Amino acid sequence: MDIHEEETIRQNVSLSKDALLQIENAFRRLYEGGVSQPPVIHVNIPEHNGEADIKTAYIPGFDTFAIKVSAGFFDNPKKGLPSLGGLMLAMDSETGTPRALLQDNGYLTDVRTALAGAVASDQLAVKEISSVGVIGTGVQARLQVEALKLVRSFHEVHVYGRTAENVKKYQKEMEEKHGLTVRLAESPEEVVRGNDLVVTTTPAKEPLIKPEWLHDGLHITAMGSDAEQKQELDPAIFSKADVIVGDVTSQVFSIGELQHAKNIIKEDDVTELGKILSGDATGRTKDQQVTVADLTGTGVQDTAIANYALERIQA
Repeated sequence: MDIHEEETIRQNVSLSKDALLQIENAFRRLYEGGVSQPPVIHVNIPEHNGEADIKTAYIPGFDTFAIKVSAGFFDNPKKGLPSLGGLMLAMDSETGTPRALLQDNGYLTDVRTALAGAVASDQLAVKEISSVGVIGTGVQARLQVEALKLVRSFHEVHVYGRTAENVKKYQKEMEEKHGLTVRLAESPEEVVRGNDLVVTTTPAKEPLIKPEWLHDGLHITAMGSDAEQKQELDPAIFSKADVIVGDVTSQVFSIGELQHAKNIIKEDDVTELGKILSGDATGRTKDQQVTVADLTGTGVQDTAIANYALERIQA
């Protein structure tokens, strides 16, 4: 079994158009059928403000299927450690033998999550935007913006975070790395009202966005909620949205934002992202629409990015 360290993986996999196509294809294959993807296994470690998820999926025709463990321990920054981590085990699809261990420390999860946000925004956000709103200042607050640059042209970011020090650090990094103008918002409301594309990237357990802030042309990608009790959006937002999209319908109602909106929204009201990518449904059809994507992270994304990483490393 090959073992690949994080440095090697980072050298070979980045937020690129090619990687974006891999994630698009994964969602398409999931919708079209034949994929074996079990529910997420979620482990809570409350005494250490931590959690771990196990995700996997088999996609017919892929050389390997990935078994991914991702961990989020949100007090780690106080200890000088990153909040997120994990690894992927690539299993041979023909024999079931372990082919490779990808010791990525969560990097591939970060990449595929950011790319999924870009895929959703490409289908749902208005074409012309000048700025992007971000709530949160962690890894995904950075990578989601970077991935969005693959599908939209913009020059400004409005960011809101709870900690002034982290917001300032975010501003400096994003301006230096991407040449963006980063403006510091005083509240989540300012972020939502001032942008047509908003991404929420926090582990919040209470709503950050209220329905009265919605406006024509707004798209929200909510990617923070991937476990029970997590919540970034007021459930009433879904009753005001014109288009609601999820990565996996059953999953968004169990661990996504829609777990809190079961009395408002039915499964038939939600369109899976893969259905839009396959051409069997439409995303945004009018600039005035309000759209929401509820992304919880899927095993097909992990198998797709793991196979892509191995192909790149071996090449």
